[in-house]
Amino acid sequence: MSTKYVFVTGGVVSSLGKGIFASSLGLLLKSRGIKISMMKLDPYLNVDPGTMSPYQHGEVFVTADGAETDLDLGHYERWIDQNLTKECSITSGKVYMSVMDKERRGDYLGACIQVIPHVTDEIKNKIREAAKAAKADVLICEIGGTVGDIESLPFLEAIREMRLEEGMDSTFFVHNTLVPYLRAADETKTKPTQHSVKELQELGIQPDAIVLRSEVPLSESQIAKISLFCNVPKYGVFTALDEKVVYDLPLHLHEQGLDDYVAKRLNLVTNEANLSSWKTWVNSFKDREGAIEIALVGKYVELKDAYLSVKSALVHAGASLGKNIHISWIKSSLLTQENVDSYLGKAQGILVPGGFGERGSEGKKEAIRYARERKIPFLGICFGMQLALIEYAQHVIGWKEADSAEFDPHCEKPVIDLLRGQYDGIELGGTMRLGNYSCLLKEGSLARKLYGKEIVEERHRHRYEFNSRFRKEFEDAGMIFSGINPDSQLVEICELENHPFFLASQFHPEFTSRPLKPNPLFLGFVEAANAISLKNKVA
Repeated sequence: MSTKYVFVTGGVVSSLGKGIFASSLGLLLKSRGIKISMMKLDPYLNVDPGTMSPYQHGEVFVTADGAETDLDLGHYERWIDQNLTKECSITSGKVYMSVMDKERRGDYLGACIQVIPHVTDEIKNKIREAAKAAKADVLICEIGGTVGDIESLPFLEAIREMRLEEGMDSTFFVHNTLVPYLRAADETKTKPTQHSVKELQELGIQPDAIVLRSEVPLSESQIAKISLFCNVPKYGVFTALDEKVVYDLPLHLHEQGLDDYVAKRLNLVTNEANLSSWKTWVNSFKDREGAIEIALVGKYVELKDAYLSVKSALVHAGASLGKNIHISWIKSSLLTQENVDSYLGKAQGILVPGGFGERGSEGKKEAIRYARERKIPFLGICFGMQLALIEYAQHVIGWKEADSAEFDPHCEKPVIDLLRGQYDGIELGGTMRLGNYSCLLKEGSLARKLYGKEIVEERHRHRYEFNSRFRKEFEDAGMIFSGINPDSQLVEICELENHPFFLASQFHPEFTSRPLKPNPLFLGFVEAANAISLKNKVA
């Protein structure tokens, strides 16, 4: 069967949850036995989000094959429980770079290069390449931004052309819009949706389905009105209310018949949806009492999307234990030796996530020292591992001059360094180690116990590494290097004995966590924090 395409667009406002909707649809179709893949088309001119500040675009999600992508790929992977690839994320920057490279090589044989057809052809090529690479029956493509944005126009034109080329039976358009609720008037308004769809129709795209985001339930008459004025059948209009548990959305869309409609419209031969495991997992959220207190100490805590995968991984681990997770978002630049207890005194677990740069690093080290000395479960990720090793060097080994070459290239004890010699044979993205690398786990270690196997693969995104020439001094002082890359001998995991849980990884375990399959490091960390919680209750 040739690939069918579902295109998800958005209107009225951004941040409507197109990525969550697309992920929900992916989960529903996969539950019916359909082989799916997912793709994000981002209109910005950056080649990828890797160079952007988190304030611009939230976290950078990294795929197993080393692509730096939009955070929506994290939603996709978690919800459909499937690894995606570099082909699943394209930007205007990638498209235009490819077109310009072809123009410089003479591939266009002297043609005048234009947005139509050359840029739109390139977009279509990349969509089809992603479908071919995934061998998917259905490829779900989310178009970033909202209808009306100038930068989105080439993508919208490309998917309009794809309907002409692939046919009605192979393309499906879903438009997500907002139905605002005016509290003062106690009314919901459908006019923004009507205008958004009209703008889409002016571009030559007639949606097959409309998804209405609303904070209050919509009446049958409002749904009928939207159906009439937007030229979509009533059974093609779906509501996506604000959910207390966001993972409920696929179940509610299924109840409204979304997957049935898409399957019939695309002539897909499917099984009945098997959502029993997902339903059981979602229902487990609803009867819980109390929460495990986790302090997340980071630079960008006012922007929760900067740590979206970390937050999700904590939720997954908590859910597997039947526990809620309460995250205290602690801005690292505020922490000092004098006030650390006031910020972290109630924490049952302390997590220092990935990051970069010297700002806020002293506060993170104070948090790590506090966790180490007070025997509070600690999980460090990437930069968190690097700072844990610097803190250990300074306060246990006694090297006051220990530091990272990222902060001081001329420091006497560069515990963390840019060790180009250790990168022999490793492909880098720019100057970063990106994507999956193997990790050999030490027998008898906590890491080996948590993973339950000798070799694992996890995803990386960093430039600096632990400087292995200091390894003996650390081991003599009690640090255990329990995870080593077997090819480069780079340190991947460090841990301490005689501590409830003190472990840090150079890789990002949050990227491989799934709702029904939490990452083992997060699960172990949350279990240790829960033990502290139970101990405190008994006391």
